[in-house]
Amino acid sequence: MQLLPVPVRRFAAWCAVLLLTAGLGWVGIRLCGELRTAVTPVLLALLGTALLGPLYRWLLKMKLNASLAAALTCVAVVAVVGGAVYIVVAALVDTGDEIVASLRDAAKAVARHFGAAGTGLDDLAGNARELLGKFGGTAVSNVISGVSVVGESIAIAVLALLLVFFFLRDSQRALRSLRGFAPAGTADVVEAMARRAFEAVEGFMRGTTIIALIDAVCITVGLLILRVPGAVGLGALVFVAAYIPYLGAFLSGAVAVLVALADRGFVIALWALGVVLAVQVLEGHVLQPAIQSRTVQMHPAVVMLTITAGASVAGILGMLLAVPLTAAVFGVVQELRERYGTAHEQP
Repeated sequence: MQLLPVPVRRFAAWCAVLLLTAGLGWVGIRLCGELRTAVTPVLLALLGTALLGPLYRWLLKMKLNASLAAALTCVAVVAVVGGAVYIVVAALVDTGDEIVASLRDAAKAVARHFGAAGTGLDDLAGNARELLGKFGGTAVSNVISGVSVVGESIAIAVLALLLVFFFLRDSQRALRSLRGFAPAGTADVVEAMARRAFEAVEGFMRGTTIIALIDAVCITVGLLILRVPGAVGLGALVFVAAYIPYLGAFLSGAVAVLVALADRGFVIALWALGVVLAVQVLEGHVLQPAIQSRTVQMHPAVVMLTITAGASVAGILGMLLAVPLTAAVFGVVQELRERYGTAHEQP
């Protein structure tokens, strides 16, 4: 005798599956948080491998040894990233004073029009000096912590680069090992899921890089035409922030508009806002469909929730990693739906 009807038992079974999945996900996130020093280089290396895969495969087609091709790929990424960092830092150093001064003028204007009595910038500066005098020891400890964070970041970057080399060179060996660990009869499915997830991440990284470059160039040209100070530095900020979908574009565009408002006035700020909005419309309606048509498409609401969750778990790094990891999950789900959904539809 069945105590519960069939729909209720199915609902209970699905609830149990969801609770088990959520519990395993929570445990996995906690473990990644505890082992973040080891997990972060692996995730960054996977993203780097996805981005550099086409170059590595092209070098293999040129009849180069796998180790030599992987080494040349890593050397190329060091040269490109180093050059890009140099350009960005040089642009920000050259125009940083102008950007900061413009933002300070904008803050003064906002405080003058909307600030309450006793909350002006001079009062805030005086309070900041008092706090700095009272908590100087804390400031020193924060500087020391900052130095340790920089050292840790450099170590993570070096380890990630080494892992990129091994991931590129030994990708086929890793795939064979994955097939060996798969349960009997599921090797093909596991391999297909791994390939689909990696292809989703690869397409996302490649498309995002191209879109970020186009956005940065277009906004930089527009700001140069409007004679906004620090246009090159603001364009570099747009390129870096573009790896955080939606939110990065909003923040970098807001900074550009504020700089234009402070230095060039309200009319030029409106023109700068028009340039930023035009580039965003171009990205959303032309670049995204054309460049990322082969990647996993996610609804903007899903992207925003993913970024928020990543930020709550791992801060800025979580915001950078959340979307490509979610794209990989979507790729796996799509692969399973194509396999088993089609199989169920067949008579």
